[in-house]
Amino acid sequence: MANTIFLKKVERKISGEITISGSKSESNRLLMLNAVYDDVIHLKNISNSEDTQLLQKAIHSDSATHDIHHAGTAMRFLTAYFSVQEGREVTLTGSARMKERPIGILVEALRALGAEILYLEKEGFPPLKIKGKKIEKNSVELSAEVSSQFITALLLIAPRLPHGLNIKLHGKTTSLPYLEMSLSILNRLGIKAEKRNNFIRIEPIPEIKKQEFLVESDWSSASYYYSMVALSKNASLRLNSFFENSVQGDSELVNIYKKYFGVETRFEKGQIQLIKNPDFVAQPFNLNLNATPDIAQTLAVTCAGLKLKVKLSGLETLKIKETDRLTALKNELKKLGVETLITKNSLEIINFFEPDQIPTIKTYHDHRMAMSFAPLALIQNIEIENPEVVEKSYPDFWKDLVAVGFIIA
Repeated sequence: MANTIFLKKVERKISGEITISGSKSESNRLLMLNAVYDDVIHLKNISNSEDTQLLQKAIHSDSATHDIHHAGTAMRFLTAYFSVQEGREVTLTGSARMKERPIGILVEALRALGAEILYLEKEGFPPLKIKGKKIEKNSVELSAEVSSQFITALLLIAPRLPHGLNIKLHGKTTSLPYLEMSLSILNRLGIKAEKRNNFIRIEPIPEIKKQEFLVESDWSSASYYYSMVALSKNASLRLNSFFENSVQGDSELVNIYKKYFGVETRFEKGQIQLIKNPDFVAQPFNLNLNATPDIAQTLAVTCAGLKLKVKLSGLETLKIKETDRLTALKNELKKLGVETLITKNSLEIINFFEPDQIPTIKTYHDHRMAMSFAPLALIQNIEIENPEVVEKSYPDFWKDLVAVGFIIA
């Protein structure tokens, strides 16, 4: 029997003040840049996620083999990082699912720059053997349509290359806000990074000044609290260390949940308060999430809980995440009495029926599956398998749920 957690239906008002640790996306980018520039950045409010801990461990380890488990960001960023560590030879590997996640676009771009990388098993997929070299070339082309992390991996090593880097992108950039986040962080650190249309230029800079960087809390993790407020009749939640004009793409939650679910966000001195408009009536909608695919599961479950028909598109990257998230959503929403249609890049809720029993949600080794379904306890009893998967991005999730009024049996 799989390890499970049982969430009892919440009958009382949920309320409280929560501090979510720093953004995993910001933290991982800054950790890589700190490694590239020999620890001159003092990071505050760094993510406590498993992914970030795995990245830190690999950066600071002298081991010849690094197992990053399910951490896709670490696999991509470290592939570029170890490619420019002259004289080092390392093997990068991961979980069985990681070995199914493509990395060929990044590897071919690095090879074009002069990197020496070998596939140890299947062509185009981890594990990899990397022999670090000095890279002299400063121009490369790659597709922008699969993952913005491939591009970011190059950006994070670019300023320490002797001649910087010119990148030409082909196709429409997926998850553009994440790429813009990377460029913004580089600029804040004093590195000249500029994107014009499909061209990016990173100027070389051998050293940057010592400085402090406060990592904003994680908007992706905040999405589950937005879902709670949308699903509740009465909620009062405050989340700390969130700011207006965030560089995180998932801060679009503010607009999405106001427009489609009547959840208002008030910014007050580094804190947000989430308030539900009691007179708001949700209506069916279509929404393209190409720029913010990490909140797709949260949105789909929110709509399912409200019995709201919706079509979410722009989700092509969800098939290469920790699991095939579109198929996983289809399977688990069915247990809730929700009928969906999925394509290679969309999910549509088309009908509702009465489920037979209390659903047990399978998580597929995917942290977002566990956390996106948890708010449904505001409507019904729900059981979730392998609750420990939340450690990948938000280790304190279950503790924080209890703190705001959820009941875990």
